[in-house]
Parts: sequence; structure tokens; C-alpha cells
Amino acid sequence: MKTTKLALLCAAIVAGATSFGAHAADPIKIGLMAESTGANAEAGVYQINGAKMALEEINKAGGVLGRQLELRIEDNQSSNPGSVLAVSKLTSAGDLVALIGSVRSTQIQAVMPTVQKAALPMVVGGTDYGLTHSNNPWIFRARPNDGYSAKVIADFGVNTLKLKKWAIMHATDAFGNGGKNMLTAALKEHGITPVTVQGFTSNSQDFTPVVLAIKQSGADVVSSYITNSTDVGIFAKQLRQLGVNSAWVGSPSLSTDTAMKLAGDALYGTYSIADFAVESSPEAQAYAKRYQEKYKLVPDLYSAWSYDAVQVLAQAIKKANSTKPDDIRKAIHEIKGYKGVEGTYTFDKNGDGLHGYNVVKNENGKIVFVKHIDFDVAQ
Repeated sequence: MKTTKLALLCAAIVAGATSFGAHAADPIKIGLMAESTGANAEAGVYQINGAKMALEEINKAGGVLGRQLELRIEDNQSSNPGSVLAVSKLTSAGDLVALIGSVRSTQIQAVMPTVQKAALPMVVGGTDYGLTHSNNPWIFRARPNDGYSAKVIADFGVNTLKLKKWAIMHATDAFGNGGKNMLTAALKEHGITPVTVQGFTSNSQDFTPVVLAIKQSGADVVSSYITNSTDVGIFAKQLRQLGVNSAWVGSPSLSTDTAMKLAGDALYGTYSIADFAVESSPEAQAYAKRYQEKYKLVPDLYSAWSYDAVQVLAQAIKKANSTKPDDIRKAIHEIKGYKGVEGTYTFDKNGDGLHGYNVVKNENGKIVFVKHIDFDVAQ
């Protein structure tokens, strides 16, 4: 009888140990808010592609802390309300260690209170300066902010292209307004006041009033902060159709695959600042080759930043040797000199990882790397 009880006790201990071991080997879960439907669904495809590719590569190499990574994806329907709903769904389960957001600054603004309440680190692609300067310790960025983009646009347009009469056109959302304000300030440092500043609502179909205002201003350079690649395509065609052939130096949306497909030769000869450029580093070149082989698509910023976001979180989990969200948050700040496909990440106290931009040119439909401009991390 005693032997039987002892056997049962041993079996229970073994079962408990097995159960514990299985629990320890559970996947590490990361939530991804993606634009799977709605106006920006094509960008969402790229975002998911990049994140999944990073996940597969990490898991194939053995995972993190001996465990596999798992993505839980929620569609935000390309909208602010959809973003809040998506993040609420992701955080309600209570088993995530971190989140990945979107490239839309307005969407990130909308979800920031939910993220702070959930106390989960979120890596975002929105570039509005204020996202990482709003006293929310859980927001990190895997792209450079618009404080850097404005400085690069102004420096390149004034000092390299030698252009003085600037027209600024911008979306009237957080990204567009923030970029416009930063660029106006950057141009002021060069002694330049824009000849016209034109705002528009995203997902517009007719840019005629904006184009005519630019034409009448006599601007010799157009600079733009356009949130959606579809708007770039429509605006570019109408700009050229109405006879405006000025130089154009714009935000990263000009060099996205979607914008280039829609605009065609209307974007030939334009310049864009780009956080991702294939020729900017060996890491970017290797990534572009792997991405094209896997998806038969040309990679752009939409896939590159989400690829890096997963890699950054994996680096932080390893560095922290923990899956506790606060440990991961602290470890992200400690990442210095990590070479991603978007650039070299050195996170500052605000949560910004990248501190410069590439300048690229559209040469007959091909994006050509021109130069990289970096700034001091302390700025």
C-alpha cells in the first residue's frame, strides 16, 4: 500500500514537472496591430510580411530564451477607432509581452492611453515627433522621427539642390501637421520662409486647389508630408498634368512601392527622404534579397520597419533575460549600435531608435540611394 502511495506521489511530481516544463516552453506572444483592410490594406500586407519574416528567421535560429516567438495579429481597418478596438482585443487576453503598432501617427495617438494602461512596450512606425515625447514610457519607435526628416529635407533642398522658393503641402493629420511645423522651423534656420503652405485631408480624390496654389506661388521646389501612398499617386499625376514641374523633395511615402505603381512617371526625378533604402547598408541589401525571394515583391519601409520591430523586441527579451514587459521596456533603452535593415539602432531616453534619414531619388521608376544624413543621438 505504501509502495502504491509512493508511486502515485512520484507520478504526481513528474506530472507537475512536465506541466511546468511545457509552460516554460510556451511561445512568447507579441501583438501586431495591422492595416489588413481599409484604405491602407496594401501597406498592411507589407507590414505583416516583414514581421512574419523576422519571426520565422528568429524561430528557425532557435527562438528567444529557448522559446519560439508567436505573432497575434489584429486588423485595425486602417482607422483610429479600429486601432483602439484592435489594441483592446490584443491586450484583453493578458498573455502578450509586447506590441507592434502601425506607421500612422494618428492611429498611434489614438491607442496610446490603452497601451499605457496595459503597461506593454509598443514599437511603432509613426514618425510624428510627439509620439515619443508625450511622457508615455511604453512607446518606442523603429523609424526616425520627423524632427530628423525635416532637417534632412531642408538641408538637401537648400544646400545640395540650391532651391530657395519652397511650397509645403501636407496632410492635416498628426503626421502631416507635425512634419509641416518641423520643416517650417528647419527652413527658418536656413533663412527661408515658404512661399505657400497647403493642407489637405487624407484620402482626397481631387488636389486641384492645392496644385493651383503651388503653381501660382512660383515655387521652385515642392516638399510634402503625405500620410498615404494612394494620395501620393493622385497628387503626383495632378501636379504634373497641371503643369507644375518643380523639383519635389518629400516624405518617405514618395518612395513606397504603392505610390510608385500608382504615379508612374509622374514621380520620375523626385527625391524622397527614406528610412529604408536598399543600397544604404549591407544589412538592407541582404534583407531586400531575402524578402524578394520569399514574397516576390520589392521591399519598402512598410515591411522593413516591422521586420526591425520584431528583431528589436527579440534583442530586448534576450538582453533582459525575461519576458516581463517592464524588463523588456528597460532593455530596449539599453540597445546601442544594433544594425537593423532600417539603420543602426541606439535608443535614447525618449524611445527613438534611429536618428537620421537616407535621401533617395526616383530614376525612371527605380529608387537610387543618394546619401545618408545622421544626427547626434542627444538631439
